[in-house]
Amino acid sequence: MHLRDASSVTPDPVVPRHVAIVMDGNGRWAKRRFLPRVFGHKAGVDTLVKTVLACADRGIEHLTVFAFSSENWKRPTEEVSFLMGLVLVAVEKYLAKLASNGVRIRMIGDRGQLTDRLRQACDRAESATRDNTRITLWVAFAYGGRWDVVQACQQAMRDGIDPAQLDEATLGRYMAFGDAPDPDLLIRTGGELRISNFLLWQLAYSELVFTDCLWPDFGETDLDAAISAFAARDRRFGLVKTAPVQATGT
Repeated sequence: MHLRDASSVTPDPVVPRHVAIVMDGNGRWAKRRFLPRVFGHKAGVDTLVKTVLACADRGIEHLTVFAFSSENWKRPTEEVSFLMGLVLVAVEKYLAKLASNGVRIRMIGDRGQLTDRLRQACDRAESATRDNTRITLWVAFAYGGRWDVVQACQQAMRDGIDPAQLDEATLGRYMAFGDAPDPDLLIRTGGELRISNFLLWQLAYSELVFTDCLWPDFGETDLDAAISAFAARDRRFGLVKTAPVQATGT
């Protein structure tokens, strides 16, 4: 589904409480402009900040973005190093702006793989925004859905949870963001039709919207189209909706 061409979206959409985004297409965006891939990543950060504020303006309470996956460590060393540095630059450049706009930042992922400097930057972003309530930005960095399930099981075992007492609600509290609602809507840019090991547990009943738009080009029009597509869905969560019984006259 190419959202720019969607003509059947509903007006006055119901706004999802939690939106997750796979921000795909930075490298291709740069390649089309005959630029190194890193320029696409820099443009993608600018788009992220604009999208966070646009989500807040629309009343979305949580936004989770896939910034760096467990598999991204396999990319060329130069690109990985640039992405690590880009996080530091982004914190310095945008933290004050996001904080002043009521954004609370939470970092989720395997911090054991990060440098001390990068962990400190993540801690600083969380600390500076911990009291904000307008919208929570969850940044999935060094994150993978399978890693999340494994680490949740490990924590539950360390806490001595009886296997007989381990249910979905209990394990869910050990997930990387167990205190947030599951995403209502997943958006993936860049034209790919997969979730790529992102939020495997949390996306169980999320509505999925895919767009050909490359992430640096993603704007408010694309966001509104995705929200409208979400509003048009009939969410049943595995249940069967029956038509109401009509009263008959006597």
